[in-house]
Amino acid sequence: MPTTRNTLAILGLIALFVLSGCNVSQPLRSANDSDLFPTSNPDGVDLTRAEQSWLQASDLQDTASTTKIDSPADNDLWTRIRQGFELKSVSNPRIKRQLKWYHDHPNHLPEIEKRARPYLFYIVEALDRRGLPMELALLPAIESAFIPTAYSSQKAAGIWQFMPATGKMLGLDQNWWYDERLDVIAATEAALDYLESLAAQFRGDWELALAAYNAGDGRVRRAIRKNRGLGKATDYWSLDLPRGTKSYVPKLLAMAMVVKNPEAFGTRLTRIPNQPYFGNVDIRANFDLTLAAEIAGLTLDELYQLNPGFKRAANAPQDSHRLVLPVENIEQFNEKLAGLDQNEWRRTRYIIQPGDSLGTIAQRHGTSVVALKQVNRLKSNAIRAGKQLLIPGSAQIVSRSVSTVRGKSRPIEVADSKTIYTVRSGDTLWTIAQSHNVDHKSLAQWNRITLEDTLRPGQKLIILNENIVAEAAATMPVEAVSSLSYFAAAKLVAR
Repeated sequence: MPTTRNTLAILGLIALFVLSGCNVSQPLRSANDSDLFPTSNPDGVDLTRAEQSWLQASDLQDTASTTKIDSPADNDLWTRIRQGFELKSVSNPRIKRQLKWYHDHPNHLPEIEKRARPYLFYIVEALDRRGLPMELALLPAIESAFIPTAYSSQKAAGIWQFMPATGKMLGLDQNWWYDERLDVIAATEAALDYLESLAAQFRGDWELALAAYNAGDGRVRRAIRKNRGLGKATDYWSLDLPRGTKSYVPKLLAMAMVVKNPEAFGTRLTRIPNQPYFGNVDIRANFDLTLAAEIAGLTLDELYQLNPGFKRAANAPQDSHRLVLPVENIEQFNEKLAGLDQNEWRRTRYIIQPGDSLGTIAQRHGTSVVALKQVNRLKSNAIRAGKQLLIPGSAQIVSRSVSTVRGKSRPIEVADSKTIYTVRSGDTLWTIAQSHNVDHKSLAQWNRITLEDTLRPGQKLIILNENIVAEAAATMPVEAVSSLSYFAAAKLVAR
């Protein structure tokens, strides 16, 4: 699957934005916009007296503007990021509200850091290569909290939260086998292509470019034209933009201030080595991810963490692909790979039974007729009882669990399947979901509430047992599993 960017195509995209001012019909939306930064007044126009007193007493604006250099940039990735900050700091009530939120939620940034660790060096290198502001390395924290399988209610996906149409516009492939919007490497390059094109369109104004990344460039240009017609200022802070977009840039700028001096906000960041975490292995064969994880010395969950774009537990038949592995595991993987026969990648073989058809076999094994014909090089749908069929690797995870779950004679016991959680002051769907290792959108669905609903202290929430989530994934159509946390679903179903 191609992951390199066509230079001429990107230049053409930039020219198209600049010359024709085309409107992106599907704006990018944050997967957890309301949960990460809950506030009763997202625009942040006015601060309460208590908030104003707190900000004055802590003097956050002055403190946060001072970069602390604890170690050379070549040793610590956070120091390298701080030294690359370029966006100007402004004093604005919207930013102050976000700063207060960080101060009140000191565990948020360490959780972000934990999820960002595998991907952050690659993003920083890509920004450095392009000469872009290092604040952009924090943008996935605002978009997806660095959850590589994050899906929004608007079908945006991945750490950069691309809508399907926007992803296609930027060359990100989305098919039955693979979704490049979730591919951290491909999506990062596409996101930076897009951000560069927006910055060029808005003449280097990164605040406007970021607003356009969130709301669409057409929406921002219309707001500029409206203000210009009224004789008003046309900077980001003066524009009449959607509520979420008004808080979008303040979230990023506030996070940069916290990263500059986390101690001022009662939080901390640990050292991240300024070196690659992962590398690529090119495999020119149909391969099974469960076997790939095995010979790499990784769990399936660890493999999916670096390869979240796979929608099946195998690549497309007769398709070469890049597999992303931790640097320290690549040598072992290559050594064991060299000793494998290519057919060992396809470990599932099925003996055709009387009455079988390709359609029934495909359904039973969680694959498609097309995939079966490709793997087995069949020119027609005709098959013969007693012959063997190779089943694409995706079948191994799904089919085994489907037969087990559907064979149960008893229904799921409710008492064994859930936890009742009592909401406490300061809780949000996102923080509760994180503490129980479940997806916040699933948590909302289980309790028939929306992501925007305000939780009340004392409110009871149902949190399903993770094995029930796995069983649900096993009995669902394979395409629907992506609505769950795919890492967790794949790992659990494989048990």
